[in-house]
Amino acid sequence: MKLKFQFTLAFILSILSLICFSGMAILISGSKIVVFDHAIISFIQGSESPGLTTIMKCFTFIGSTPSVVVISLFSLFFLYKVLKHRTELILFISIIVGSPILNELLKLLFHRARPDFHRLIEINGYSFPSGHAMSAFAVYGVLSFLLWRHIPTRWGRTLLIVISIVMILTIGISRIYLGVHYPSDVIGGYFASGCWLAIAIWFYQRYQEKKFEQRRPIQSKK
Repeated sequence: MKLKFQFTLAFILSILSLICFSGMAILISGSKIVVFDHAIISFIQGSESPGLTTIMKCFTFIGSTPSVVVISLFSLFFLYKVLKHRTELILFISIIVGSPILNELLKLLFHRARPDFHRLIEINGYSFPSGHAMSAFAVYGVLSFLLWRHIPTRWGRTLLIVISIVMILTIGISRIYLGVHYPSDVIGGYFASGCWLAIAIWFYQRYQEKKFEQRRPIQSKK
Protein backbone atom coordinates (compact mmCIF):
# COMPACT_ATOMS: atom_id res chain seq x y z
CA MET A 1 0.00 0.00 0.00
CA LYS A 2 2.84 2.33 0.94
CA LEU A 3 4.67 1.51 -2.28
CA LYS A 4 1.53 2.18 -4.32
CA PHE A 5 1.16 5.60 -2.66
CA GLN A 6 4.81 6.54 -3.39
CA PHE A 7 4.38 5.33 -6.97
CA THR A 8 1.29 7.50 -7.49
CA LEU A 9 2.83 10.51 -5.73
CA ALA A 10 5.96 10.40 -7.90
CA PHE A 11 3.81 10.32 -11.04
CA ILE A 12 1.68 13.27 -9.90
CA LEU A 13 4.74 15.34 -8.94
CA SER A 14 6.39 14.67 -12.30
CA ILE A 15 3.29 15.91 -14.14
CA LEU A 16 2.96 19.01 -11.93
CA SER A 17 6.66 19.86 -12.35
CA LEU A 18 6.40 19.47 -16.11
CA ILE A 19 3.34 21.74 -16.24
CA CYS A 20 5.05 24.39 -14.09
CA PHE A 21 8.23 24.26 -16.16
CA SER A 22 6.23 24.56 -19.37
CA GLY A 23 4.43 27.58 -17.97
CA MET A 24 7.73 29.22 -17.04
CA ALA A 25 9.14 28.47 -20.50
CA ILE A 26 6.13 30.09 -22.15
CA LEU A 27 6.51 33.22 -20.02
CA ILE A 28 10.21 33.48 -20.85
CA SER A 29 9.66 32.93 -24.57
CA GLY A 30 7.12 35.74 -24.57
CA SER A 31 9.30 38.08 -22.47
CA LYS A 32 6.44 38.47 -20.00
CA ILE A 33 8.49 37.80 -16.92
CA VAL A 34 10.97 40.69 -17.17
CA VAL A 35 9.32 42.81 -14.46
CA PHE A 36 9.29 39.89 -12.01
CA ASP A 37 12.94 39.05 -12.71
CA HIS A 38 14.15 42.63 -12.26
CA ALA A 39 12.17 43.11 -9.05
CA ILE A 40 13.67 39.97 -7.45
CA ILE A 41 17.18 40.79 -8.67
CA SER A 42 16.95 44.30 -7.22
CA PHE A 43 15.75 42.93 -3.89
CA ILE A 44 18.46 40.26 -3.61
CA GLN A 45 21.34 42.38 -4.90
CA GLY A 46 20.18 45.26 -2.68
CA SER A 47 21.68 43.36 0.28
CA GLU A 48 25.13 43.23 -1.31
CA SER A 49 28.13 43.37 1.03
CA PRO A 50 31.68 41.95 0.92
CA GLY A 51 30.87 39.30 3.53
CA LEU A 52 27.66 38.21 1.84
CA THR A 53 29.42 38.07 -1.52
CA THR A 54 31.98 35.66 -0.06
CA ILE A 55 29.22 33.46 1.35
CA MET A 56 27.34 33.42 -1.94
CA LYS A 57 30.50 32.52 -3.85
CA CYS A 58 30.97 29.59 -1.44
CA PHE A 59 27.45 28.31 -2.10
CA THR A 60 27.92 28.74 -5.84
CA PHE A 61 31.10 26.65 -5.56
CA ILE A 62 29.20 23.98 -3.61
CA GLY A 63 26.71 23.84 -6.49
CA SER A 64 29.41 23.65 -9.18
CA THR A 65 30.25 20.49 -11.13
CA PRO A 66 33.51 19.65 -9.25
CA SER A 67 31.74 19.90 -5.89
CA VAL A 68 28.75 17.88 -7.10
CA VAL A 69 31.13 15.15 -8.31
CA VAL A 70 32.86 15.00 -4.91
CA ILE A 71 29.55 15.01 -2.99
CA SER A 72 28.21 12.29 -5.29
CA LEU A 73 31.26 10.05 -4.82
CA PHE A 74 31.05 10.34 -1.03
CA SER A 75 27.31 9.67 -1.20
CA LEU A 76 27.81 6.59 -3.38
CA PHE A 77 30.39 5.23 -0.93
CA PHE A 78 28.07 5.86 2.03
CA LEU A 79 25.02 4.33 0.32
CA TYR A 80 26.93 1.23 -0.77
CA LYS A 81 29.23 0.53 2.18
CA VAL A 82 27.21 1.82 5.14
CA LEU A 83 23.55 1.49 4.15
CA LYS A 84 24.16 -1.54 1.88
CA HIS A 85 22.15 -0.06 -1.00
CA ARG A 86 22.29 -1.83 -4.35
CA THR A 87 19.48 -0.96 -6.75
CA GLU A 88 19.26 2.51 -5.17
CA LEU A 89 22.72 3.28 -6.56
CA ILE A 90 21.32 3.02 -10.09
CA LEU A 91 18.62 5.55 -9.20
CA PHE A 92 21.19 7.90 -7.65
CA ILE A 93 23.59 7.72 -10.61
CA SER A 94 20.78 8.12 -13.15
CA ILE A 95 19.50 11.29 -11.48
CA ILE A 96 22.94 12.85 -10.94
CA VAL A 97 24.18 12.11 -14.47
CA GLY A 98 20.88 12.85 -16.18
CA SER A 99 20.40 16.29 -14.63
CA PRO A 100 23.35 18.08 -16.35
CA ILE A 101 22.57 16.35 -19.65
CA LEU A 102 18.97 17.55 -19.48
CA ASN A 103 20.18 21.02 -18.51
CA GLU A 104 22.44 21.31 -21.56
CA LEU A 105 19.66 20.15 -23.88
CA LEU A 106 17.23 22.69 -22.44
CA LYS A 107 19.77 25.52 -22.65
CA LEU A 108 20.40 24.74 -26.30
CA LEU A 109 16.65 24.69 -26.87
CA PHE A 110 15.87 28.08 -25.29
CA HIS A 111 19.10 30.03 -26.04
CA ARG A 112 18.41 32.60 -23.32
CA ALA A 113 21.25 35.06 -22.73
CA ARG A 114 22.50 35.64 -19.20
CA PRO A 115 21.84 38.92 -17.35
CA ASP A 116 24.27 41.61 -18.52
CA PHE A 117 24.12 43.97 -15.53
CA HIS A 118 26.03 44.01 -12.23
CA ARG A 119 27.77 40.67 -12.45
CA LEU A 120 30.00 39.76 -9.52
CA ILE A 121 31.52 36.80 -11.39
CA GLU A 122 31.97 36.06 -15.08
CA ILE A 123 30.60 32.95 -16.74
CA ASN A 124 29.76 31.90 -20.29
CA GLY A 125 26.90 29.89 -21.73
CA TYR A 126 23.14 30.21 -21.84
CA SER A 127 21.00 31.12 -18.87
CA PHE A 128 17.76 29.09 -18.84
CA PRO A 129 17.40 26.89 -16.89
CA SER A 130 20.03 27.28 -14.17
CA GLY A 131 22.41 24.32 -14.08
CA HIS A 132 23.29 25.00 -10.44
CA ALA A 133 19.62 25.00 -9.46
CA MET A 134 19.02 21.74 -11.31
CA SER A 135 22.06 20.02 -9.81
CA ALA A 136 21.24 21.17 -6.29
CA PHE A 137 17.64 19.95 -6.56
CA ALA A 138 18.77 16.63 -8.04
CA VAL A 139 21.52 15.93 -5.47
CA TYR A 140 19.72 16.95 -2.29
CA GLY A 141 16.37 15.69 -3.56
CA VAL A 142 17.57 12.15 -4.28
CA LEU A 143 19.62 12.03 -1.06
CA SER A 144 16.54 13.03 0.94
CA PHE A 145 14.52 10.30 -0.79
CA LEU A 146 17.14 7.60 -0.17
CA LEU A 147 18.09 8.56 3.39
CA TRP A 148 14.54 9.21 4.66
CA ARG A 149 13.69 5.59 5.53
CA HIS A 150 16.99 5.09 7.35
CA ILE A 151 16.33 7.89 9.85
CA PRO A 152 14.14 6.53 12.68
CA THR A 153 13.22 9.78 14.44
CA ARG A 154 10.89 12.57 13.31
CA TRP A 155 13.36 15.31 14.27
CA GLY A 156 16.09 13.57 12.26
CA ARG A 157 13.90 13.44 9.18
CA THR A 158 12.86 17.05 9.71
CA LEU A 159 16.53 18.06 9.94
CA LEU A 160 17.27 16.19 6.70
CA ILE A 161 14.50 18.03 4.85
CA VAL A 162 15.45 21.43 6.32
CA ILE A 163 19.12 21.03 5.36
CA SER A 164 18.17 19.93 1.84
CA ILE A 165 15.77 22.85 1.35
CA VAL A 166 18.31 25.36 2.68
CA MET A 167 21.04 24.07 0.37
CA ILE A 168 18.76 24.02 -2.69
CA LEU A 169 17.39 27.52 -2.10
CA THR A 170 20.71 29.11 -1.12
CA ILE A 171 22.58 27.71 -4.11
CA GLY A 172 19.83 29.06 -6.37
CA ILE A 173 19.79 32.47 -4.65
CA SER A 174 23.59 32.70 -4.93
CA ARG A 175 23.29 32.61 -8.73
CA ILE A 176 20.85 35.53 -8.68
CA TYR A 177 22.97 37.47 -6.19
CA LEU A 178 26.11 37.03 -8.27
CA GLY A 179 24.29 38.31 -11.37
CA VAL A 180 24.67 35.24 -13.59
CA HIS A 181 21.03 34.09 -13.61
CA TYR A 182 17.55 35.54 -13.66
CA PRO A 183 15.19 34.34 -10.90
CA SER A 184 13.09 32.64 -13.57
CA ASP A 185 16.20 30.66 -14.61
CA VAL A 186 16.52 29.33 -11.08
CA ILE A 187 12.80 28.58 -10.67
CA GLY A 188 12.76 26.91 -14.08
CA GLY A 189 15.76 24.83 -13.02
CA TYR A 190 13.93 23.65 -9.92
CA PHE A 191 10.88 22.61 -11.93
CA ALA A 192 12.96 20.87 -14.63
CA SER A 193 15.01 18.96 -12.06
CA GLY A 194 11.89 18.20 -10.03
CA CYS A 195 10.31 16.65 -13.10
CA TRP A 196 13.41 14.56 -13.84
CA LEU A 197 13.72 13.49 -10.19
CA ALA A 198 10.06 12.48 -9.97
CA ILE A 199 10.18 10.55 -13.26
CA ALA A 200 13.30 8.65 -12.15
CA ILE A 201 11.71 7.83 -8.79
CA TRP A 202 8.53 6.74 -10.60
CA PHE A 203 10.47 4.20 -12.67
CA TYR A 204 12.36 3.07 -9.57
CA GLN A 205 9.14 2.57 -7.60
CA ARG A 206 7.64 0.74 -10.60
CA TYR A 207 10.61 -1.61 -10.56
CA GLN A 208 10.23 -2.13 -6.80
CA GLU A 209 6.52 -2.85 -7.22
CA LYS A 210 7.21 -5.51 -9.85
CA LYS A 211 9.79 -7.15 -7.60
CA PHE A 212 7.28 -7.17 -4.74
CA GLU A 213 4.58 -8.73 -6.95
CA GLN A 214 7.00 -11.43 -8.16
CA ARG A 215 7.90 -12.38 -4.58
CA ARG A 216 4.32 -12.41 -3.32
CA PRO A 217 3.20 -15.66 -5.10
CA ILE A 218 6.29 -17.45 -3.77
CA GLN A 219 5.64 -16.24 -0.23
CA SER A 220 1.93 -17.19 -0.45
CA LYS A 221 2.85 -20.77 -1.47
CA LYS A 222 4.96 -21.11 1.64
